[in-house]
This record gives sequence, structure tokens and C-alpha cells, in this order.
Amino acid sequence: MARFGGLSGWTMERLEMPLRHLRRVLIGLPRPAKRALLMVSDMVLIATTATLAVVFTHAQARIGAGSGAAFPWALVLFLGVASVPLFAALGLYRAVIRFLTSRVILSGVLGMAVLATLLLVYAWLLPRPGLDFGTSVAFWTFGFLSVLGLRFVMRELLLSRPQVRERAIIYGAGISGARLVMLLQRDGDCLPTAFVDDSVKLQGSVVSGLMVHAPETIGRLVEQYRAGRILLAMPSASHKRRAEILAGLETLPVHVQTVPDMNDLVSGRASFDDLREVAVEDLLGRDTVPPHPELISASISGRAVMVTGAGGSIGAELCRQVARLGATRLVLVEHAEAALYRIDQELGEIVATRRLGLEVVPVLGSVTDRALLERVMREFGVRTVYHAAAYKHVPLVEYNMAAGLRNNVLGTLATVQAAERAGVDTFVLVSTDKAVNPTNVMGASKRFAEIILQGIHARGTRMQLSIVRFGNVLASSGSVVLRFREQIRRGGPVTVTHPEITRYFMTIEESVQLVIQAGALGGEAEVFLLDMGQSIRVLDLAHKMIRLSGRSLRDEQHPNGDIEIVFTGLRPAEKLYEELLISGNAVGTEHPRIWQGTEESLGWDQVEHALAVLEVTLRKNDCEAMRDLLRRVVQEYRPPVEVADVVYGARPEPSARPLASVTTLQLANSS
Repeated sequence: MARFGGLSGWTMERLEMPLRHLRRVLIGLPRPAKRALLMVSDMVLIATTATLAVVFTHAQARIGAGSGAAFPWALVLFLGVASVPLFAALGLYRAVIRFLTSRVILSGVLGMAVLATLLLVYAWLLPRPGLDFGTSVAFWTFGFLSVLGLRFVMRELLLSRPQVRERAIIYGAGISGARLVMLLQRDGDCLPTAFVDDSVKLQGSVVSGLMVHAPETIGRLVEQYRAGRILLAMPSASHKRRAEILAGLETLPVHVQTVPDMNDLVSGRASFDDLREVAVEDLLGRDTVPPHPELISASISGRAVMVTGAGGSIGAELCRQVARLGATRLVLVEHAEAALYRIDQELGEIVATRRLGLEVVPVLGSVTDRALLERVMREFGVRTVYHAAAYKHVPLVEYNMAAGLRNNVLGTLATVQAAERAGVDTFVLVSTDKAVNPTNVMGASKRFAEIILQGIHARGTRMQLSIVRFGNVLASSGSVVLRFREQIRRGGPVTVTHPEITRYFMTIEESVQLVIQAGALGGEAEVFLLDMGQSIRVLDLAHKMIRLSGRSLRDEQHPNGDIEIVFTGLRPAEKLYEELLISGNAVGTEHPRIWQGTEESLGWDQVEHALAVLEVTLRKNDCEAMRDLLRRVVQEYRPPVEVADVVYGARPEPSARPLASVTTLQLANSS
């Protein structure tokens, strides 16, 4: 049973069935029968402990001893019978076993004290060898432990869960593994049966009652113990090592889970008994590079910092890292009230827990409101701005072109102009790999935003401007990883748009860390590219997640499998693969995972003209004109044939194009 934590996994496995049966019998008894059973048990226990007290305190009084002294059977019987009315008077039979309190302990102490006193009085009235004060003390001790012990053992038995627990093998026999076993044995939903560990020194030893085996035997162990889970207890192992282990476990019919990362354990965001699904970063096998101290805090330490889109996935992580890097004030700009509330509350707890000298200022507003942004930046002395606010979901922006362009393009313009007027020193635009050779409005809008910064730099500004591009962030809102995990939890199907679609993936923590460092490297509207590693085929990722969840794939070759993968087709304007650079020209920087690209740009006069035309198209919600403009500003933009905007497509086509100026707009590229 789950609550008998002191027993080893081997013992518990064999006791599980009879204990479950005994529990069912006890629960099924009527209350008078339970009380009668407890009374009989008390009589037997008291008589037995009285006998043991006499035997253990004076060897000459043992039954059959050569001294000829008769054993005091009458006393033993009297104490056993007297215990029942005494305990009843003290309320020991009124207490419900499953809800015992400390009062039961006091009643037990008092009841045994009375019985021990009766034994002492008997010894004083009828003195004989083997009966004295020592016998009374021994009787009180044995009786108290047995009577109270019986009740607490019964409570544990009645409170324990009746279901059969799934058997698990623990990978990692270190401190984390040993602690995990203790937690699971005490109150877990699975039963630990064996350890596996890479250390040759530990193999063959016993840790927390479980044998430690070599990793190459894990397949045999799964079959031998009929294990349904493997729990990775290696919170300090590198992602590369964890990826190697997971690759070896993929073929086993088990559910693989892991204890949290050591950073989460140390920070208190997680505990050892918080078992999780395998993190996708472990599947990628990518270890982070320690940040350069001179870069990570250069634009933050001792400064007032603003983060736009502070409630989003990237923005929230930017806020967390900025808070830890010595900023004096952190201004949060977010137009979603609930998201702003969450990050504000979280930062408040971080500041209080770590005793940071940081002022957090939540601002509810839109990045398209230039007057608001400028006023806030001036009021709070903002020196560094991380512009992470953007509509980023490709299909939604494709269906709502005007909203996407207004937020991503005009929002960037308003924010960078407000920053320039307020005297901000450093402005970092968080961009995306979808800005490269875009086929969708979201990507084209982000490239347009990049061109705005490049144009401002070309006309001259005192601000340091930087652009940082990277790919998909694991576990961000809308992440394919979260969708796959939820679909697997529901039993499928898992939906993949195309069998050959690939994406770059990076953790939120690493991507933001690199964004901060890239922002400190630049200043002349350079485009920085984050090293995303190798692109991953999304179908392969789905296969891995299904297998490591303990499920099997259902397809034509395996019709009896658990979960099916369904191909839904590419969404509007979705690409099969992403790129990070338009021109293909990139050079290294002083950070091994940050590259600097060279991209063509437009002069500021051309950018201003394009922005003026954009505002006209947005007022008229002319999506065709918007696409024409995007094609001229972002010459790599290759939109789909049909406009997908749901509002524009729902109305009759206009009889004449209202914006002839858009079709004649000339935007020549300039280096």
C-alpha cells in the first residue's frame, strides 16, 4: 500500500494484495463489530505485554523456572480484562480510527499508567520474585507501544489507497533517486522496483532497499518487473546526456517521466515529487552556453528597463531575467489585462523572495499608443527597451491582416519613435525567423518592422538599435509541443500539418538570454541571428513524444496501436521550413551562438512613404492593397494566391480599387 513507506519495494510488492484484502474486510465491518474487534485485541495485547514484562525483568520468574515460583497468571488475566472498561472510560473506543488525534495518545498514556499502577499495587500486596517497580515500568512501556501502535497501523491501513500501483524503474541512484523512492513509497501513484545507474561503483549495491542495475539491463528489468514507467532522477545531467538516455528508452513500452530540473528545485518552482513529462529540450540534446558576464548585464544593470508584450511567453521570460540582472526599475507594457496581472504578481513574489531592489511598474496599454509610451518612458526614466509585443500566430494574423499589420508594424514604429523622443539609449526588437523570405503576413509584418529600425538608423539616431531573430520557442503559447502533449493525454489523434515540415526549436530561457546578450553587442540596427541548432522534423518529434509517453503509434502497419497521427495540410501561408537569413551572409560574434547578418534595407524617406500608405490601407481595410504594399516593402514576400482575411473575404469585392497610389508605389532597395 502507498502509505507504508518504510518497507522496501520488493516487500511491498508481495504485501500489496493481502493488505488490500484486509483493508476491504475491515472497512466492510459494522461499527459495533469493529469496536468488539478492537476490545479483544486490547485484552490480548495487554495480557501479552504483562507476560513479557515479567519474563524480561526477572529471569527467575519465567514459566517453568527452577525456582518453583508460580507464574502470576491471575494478574495477567486481570490486567487484560480490566483494560477494556478502563479504555472505554477514557474514550479510546469512541475515536474513529481513520481520524485519530493527539488526544488518543494522552488517553493511552493515562490508561497504561493506571494499569501499571494496578500491577505495582498487586506486587506490594502479594510480594513475589519477578514483580517490582521495574516490572511495572516495562509493562507500561510495552503496553503503550502496542496499544497505540495497533491503532496507528490500522489507521494507515484504512487510509491507504486500494488501487494497484504501476511499477516503476528509477534511472539514477544518486541523492535525487533515493529521495524520489522515499516519496513514492510513502505516498506515490507508482511502486519503485529497481534502480538503473551509469556509475559502475553503484551497480550491484542496494539504495533505499532497491538493487542498482546497469543501464544495458533495463529492457530485461522492464519485462521482469512488468514496469510501466521509467522515472529519470538526474536533475543535474546535461541535455546531451539525457537525450542519449531517452534515445535508448524510446523502443521500450514504458511511460518515461522525469524529476524537475535542478534550477527549478533550487528556486522552489518545483519539488522532487513533481514528476513531469520528458522535456522536449532533453529530446533535442542541446546544452546552453553560459552567458558572457559583460554582455548579459550591460544594458540592464543599474538601469530602468521597459519590456513590451510583458505578459507573453518571450516578454514574461525577459521580465524574469531582467529582474535578476540588477535593473533598478522594470516597466511592463501589456494590452491584455489578465496576462499583465499574472506577470506583475509573479515578479512581485520574485522581488520579495530575493529581496531585490527593483521597482515593478505595470502599464496597461497598447504599443500603438505612442503618446502613452513616450509619457511612461519619460516619467520612469527608461534607458533600455525590449520590444517583444507582436501578434505571432501565423494563421490568426493571416485571417486578420489589418490587426496584424497595425500591431506588428505601426506598433513597432510608435514604440521606437517614443523611445527616441524620450531619450532611451538601447532599443532591441525581438524578431522571428518567419521574417526571412516570408510567405505569410506575420512574417512580412515582422520584416517590415525590421526595415523601420534599419531606416531610422540610416537617417541617423543616437539610440543603439538591434534586431534579434530566432525560431520556435518551446512551451510558448501556441507551441506545437504543448498541443502534442495535450493530444497525447486525450488519447489522440496527434495532428501534424505535413509529413516533411521542419522547425527550429529553442528553450525560452536560452532564447531570452541570447536576446539580452545580442542587444548588448549591437547598436547600428544589425540583424543578429541566434544559433538554433539543427532543424527538427515535426513528425519525428511527434513520434518521440508518443513513444516516451508509453503509448504506441497506430498506422497501417500497426492497426492496434494507441495513438494515430493525422496530417491536416499546411495552414494558410505556412512554410515547410524556416530560415534565419535572407542574403546568406553572416559572420560570427564574440558569443559562439550569436551571428550577425547583413540585410538590404530602405532609406528612411521610402519607409516613411510606405508607412503613410499603410495607414490609408488599414483605415479602408483593403487587404489586397495591404498585400501589394508588403510585396513592395518586403521584396522577398511571396503571399498565397488568395487573401485569407475573414472580414475582407466576407464582403463583396469593391467595384474599383480605392488606392491607386499603392499600385504605383516605387520602393527601390538600397544597401
